[in-house]
Amino acid sequence: MAAAEEEPKPKKLKVEAPRALSENILFGLGNPLLDITAVVDKDFLDKYSLKANDQILAEDKHKELFDELVKKFKVEYHAGGSTQNSIKVAQWMIQQPHKAATFFGCIGIDKFGEILKKKAAEAHVDAHYYEQNEQPTGTCAACITGGNRSLVANLAAANCYKKEKHLDMEKNWMLVEKARVYYIAEAATFAREQGFETEDIKEIARKTQALPKVNSKRQRVVIFTQGSDDTIMATESEVTAFAVLDQDQKEIVDTNGAGDAFVGGFLSQLVSDKPLTECIRAGHYAASVIIRRTGCTFPEKPDFH
Repeated sequence: MAAAEEEPKPKKLKVEAPRALSENILFGLGNPLLDITAVVDKDFLDKYSLKANDQILAEDKHKELFDELVKKFKVEYHAGGSTQNSIKVAQWMIQQPHKAATFFGCIGIDKFGEILKKKAAEAHVDAHYYEQNEQPTGTCAACITGGNRSLVANLAAANCYKKEKHLDMEKNWMLVEKARVYYIAEAATFAREQGFETEDIKEIARKTQALPKVNSKRQRVVIFTQGSDDTIMATESEVTAFAVLDQDQKEIVDTNGAGDAFVGGFLSQLVSDKPLTECIRAGHYAASVIIRRTGCTFPEKPDFH
């Protein structure tokens, strides 16, 4: 009797393990601010000529505002500033290891600087500040009345970063070299500066992607967010639109940190070499969480799958 033929064994699929994240894999450099949030009264707004819903840079007449806010009202402190917000959100999305995200910036040697260091540490960000005594730590007062927010930013020390006195130091440069992904935010009316002569966001993305690039081995990817409108991604081969998550308008509390949160969510997946579509999905998720809260704040853990 002929031996029964053995059934062919199924081939085992080779599944690549996700990249293990290490400390300092993400690096950010920017203008750190200590966000100081408080519910205030109309008299306080009037004293400093503030509108109920506004964003301004502090002038001389606002010099005493920050200390008075702390003395007169119950305040909350958070590590802020655009880039630091993004790095903070990325670390929150990553969760483990702590200190996967590194942040460099400049602060003053003062009580607000000490609070900022403490708040960055609580967010598990590995913050290394250049500390100087010429300017005080940058602050942003969020004065809340009802559903309105009046923001007053005093950049101060945030504008005083000295590359040669901090970034170039061997112990700091080692942290830069440990990173795989770098984020430095720039605010600019980019299309107009480049002379693109179009306001079509997809066309701007396409033209930006095609700009000359020093490192030709790695293609440029351009991503534009547009609030509640589609997020646009331009690669070498195509321009794609991604719808943002549906959001009940009644749940929206504060949209100020949405862009920073999108970047943080995006970076949290980029450091793990996730596909760009997954990075954008994470960005949309992070932004959807932040806009339902006051300031760039978040719950203890993300619910992103």
